[in-house]
Amino acid sequence: MTDQVRVRFAPSPTGDLHVGGARTALFNWLFARQHGGAFILRIEDTDQARLVGQSIAGIIESLRWLGLYWDEGPDVGGPYGPYVQSQRLHLYREHAQRLVLAGHAYYCFCTPERLERVRQGQRARGEPPGYDRHCRNLPPAEVEERLARGEPAVIRFKMPLEGETTIVDLLRGEITYENRLLQDLVLLKSDGFPTYHLANVVDDHYMRISHILRAEEWIPSAPLHYQLYRAFGWEMPVLCHLPLILSPDGKGKLSKRHGATGVLEFKRQGYLPEAMINYLALLGWAYDAEQEIFSREELLEKFRLEEVNPHPARFNFEKLLWMNQYYINHILSLDDLARRCVPLLQEAGLVPPEAGDPSTPAYAYVREVVALVKDRLKLLTEVVDLTRFFFTEVEDYDPELLLARKVEPATVLHALERVIETLREADFSDEGDLERRLRGLAEELGLKTGQLFMPIRVAVTGRMVSPGLFETLRVLGRERSLARLAAAREKLAAYLQATAGSTPSRE
Repeated sequence: MTDQVRVRFAPSPTGDLHVGGARTALFNWLFARQHGGAFILRIEDTDQARLVGQSIAGIIESLRWLGLYWDEGPDVGGPYGPYVQSQRLHLYREHAQRLVLAGHAYYCFCTPERLERVRQGQRARGEPPGYDRHCRNLPPAEVEERLARGEPAVIRFKMPLEGETTIVDLLRGEITYENRLLQDLVLLKSDGFPTYHLANVVDDHYMRISHILRAEEWIPSAPLHYQLYRAFGWEMPVLCHLPLILSPDGKGKLSKRHGATGVLEFKRQGYLPEAMINYLALLGWAYDAEQEIFSREELLEKFRLEEVNPHPARFNFEKLLWMNQYYINHILSLDDLARRCVPLLQEAGLVPPEAGDPSTPAYAYVREVVALVKDRLKLLTEVVDLTRFFFTEVEDYDPELLLARKVEPATVLHALERVIETLREADFSDEGDLERRLRGLAEELGLKTGQLFMPIRVAVTGRMVSPGLFETLRVLGRERSLARLAAAREKLAAYLQATAGSTPSRE
């Protein structure tokens, strides 16, 4: 081990990066940065049967989106590479043989069929299923003969049969196991690929890892890892097993049936990386009972690994959504938010490519539009639906939406005509002027402001709910606003003609 703090995040590319893995990566990253150490990304791809194509790319994209950049890894290199386990097979095979020669491991020739028969018998007797050490004491000559015949074999570790193994966890203190209850687990499979147990111990040693921060589910494996370090004559890194992340109801681990669990899925839904980082940091850690919003800089200042609660933490989707909305409404600047919204609007075909350039009128218009909905956004992706009418023609709507409550339809039609006349003389760059004219018109017509404003809102947006009316008119501008009002007047006139004698006022 080294005096320098060196930690690693070592995911298996078996699917999208889960938020639990992202939380582990975050705690590793924070710990390394706080101590001036190194954060290493290692891809553990030795479980060939479970590999999922493009998972490595997805893991890397997820970590980069979260801003958890690494000092050493598959793409950036480093002094202890390669950082993909399938490229280090010779090292694991060499060390498995080393353990066999030293008497700490042995070849096992048991077939899957025999192992299953053993487990069935154990279950029938009410015993916990496990390997019966059938090959542990085979004569060396028999082992050599069977290997020479090409008989498939794995290499298993010889766990001590007596005494106890005690590991020390940074969050939980000492954890002791009776050796007689532990298994002789496989280190090297018959295809020449190592299991997690051998590969991670060998790699952590040669990559000079000082602290291992990993999920709580690996605690039962820690005694084997401890014994492996002893067998090799190496010093074991400091262990810290992080608490599980439970479903919102606390009944079992968080899984896809509860909602999004992959980091990239949260990205696609419109969450901010800053909000995700903030929320993940609070899954198992708290600075005090009051503060919930932490910038990255504040986390680096205040996070303490030893203060992480070892008990499982529940994932709360509502709290994450609230936090995301808080960041959008209160933390991001308008320009920052607009820049993040542009790609979504471009993907929806609402804005041209040049909108991505802050020096263009197209971007300036997006910025004005986003300013109107900033306080209503919970997710970035909502910007598309909330602002669509600013970029396209008004979607078709039911003309009955133009009818105000307790106002005769003919009165509404007349009111729309008067609105058009009034706004022709208005200064659309001045929200105050727009408001004074329309409030004055409502008073002149004997209407409540809501009875006049609702038909105007529907006419210019196609919706009954939208950003502030005067702000919307300002951003849409004179030409589009008057054109939409004129179209609404014609729509309502045609509707009233088609339903003459049967259309009551809206109650």
